[in-house]
Amino acid sequence: MTRAIIIVLDSFGLGAARDADLFGDMGADTFGHIIDAADKNQADADYREGPLKLPNLQNLGLFAAHDAYHGNQQTNRDFSGLYGVANEKSKGKDTPSGHWEMAGVPVLFDWGYFPKTVPCFPENLTRSLIEQGNIPGVLGDCHASGTEIIERLGADHLTSGKPIVYTSADSVFQIAAHEDSFGLQRLYDLCELARNLVDDFEIGRVIARPFTGEPGTFTRTANRRDLAVPPPEPTLLDRLTSNNRQVISIGKIGDIFAHQGTGEIVKAAGNMALVDATLDALDRAEDGSLIFTNLVDFDQSFGHRRDVPGYAHALEEFDARLPEIEGKLRAGDLVVLTADHGCDPTWPGSDHTREVVPIIAFGPNVIGHSIGERNTFADIGQSIAQHLAIPPLSNGTSFLEK
Repeated sequence: MTRAIIIVLDSFGLGAARDADLFGDMGADTFGHIIDAADKNQADADYREGPLKLPNLQNLGLFAAHDAYHGNQQTNRDFSGLYGVANEKSKGKDTPSGHWEMAGVPVLFDWGYFPKTVPCFPENLTRSLIEQGNIPGVLGDCHASGTEIIERLGADHLTSGKPIVYTSADSVFQIAAHEDSFGLQRLYDLCELARNLVDDFEIGRVIARPFTGEPGTFTRTANRRDLAVPPPEPTLLDRLTSNNRQVISIGKIGDIFAHQGTGEIVKAAGNMALVDATLDALDRAEDGSLIFTNLVDFDQSFGHRRDVPGYAHALEEFDARLPEIEGKLRAGDLVVLTADHGCDPTWPGSDHTREVVPIIAFGPNVIGHSIGERNTFADIGQSIAQHLAIPPLSNGTSFLEK
């Protein structure tokens, strides 16, 4: 029996999905636009310069997957990984939908969303949060980027004691508060209350966004907490747990799946620390187990912030760690690199983009070839189920040889 490792490069899209016009995202291409910016020296910074350098991902077939999707098939080149792209069946372009679908459960119902008005939250929701949460009021009450709204309203928050509430194009209710002046546990408690209040509005997640510092130097901390509704049916993680398999969830995976079937939860701050945690998990993961890692910085630190040089540098940092991951693999292990949606750092606004995601699979026994364009992220979960020899999931088609 062997092990499986899923590593989600959060927001790393490879081009506008077939239905991107329904989301206003025709032309989005997270990877392609980062490549273009680097080639034009528009992604240069003090810490990197020049064309994007991803030799390990290139050898696995990442560039070939991107090229094939855009009609530029590479020829006369062998790659060491299975490579392709996947379209999303789920109706949204949000984090839970993407992760649940890759774990075998597409989201085919409609999430609730808040309108792009000011205020954006229903009056009765805000009133209940203030009264039941025993807070003096709220700031924000709008669509916003998390870092921007903290910079803009953080000083008012410190003096008034009012938490900052905001949303985005995702089905989400976010609350930001200062860890020291407001209190971290108080923020968590307020988010628990909000989780109950937004259920009537079909909202997918409530997110606690703690920050520290002073005006001009506010910094979000690693103590973020996501309170998600549970998946509507058993996922790959539930199926593994019911089959007495070990699951190690690294990063925000536990929160995304509402801690259902997520096994051991490992938290860490930053992509490189999350890679370190994945390497540590590889040292102790049992045969038949799943390690599931989310590398959140691609999304929250670079995609949403429209930081092209930062995103390019983060990809190069991750690429440089791949030999360490490969060095920890046992015979028969399978690693799948993928994403949950796009977040093109060159795109207008600060929201996710509807894109196809990469599927790059490798391991000591993998013979590289194209797996083409897949119809659903659920092909990942189905392939993992086959690899770990548990009964098939209800959605998806395995891309592994039978």
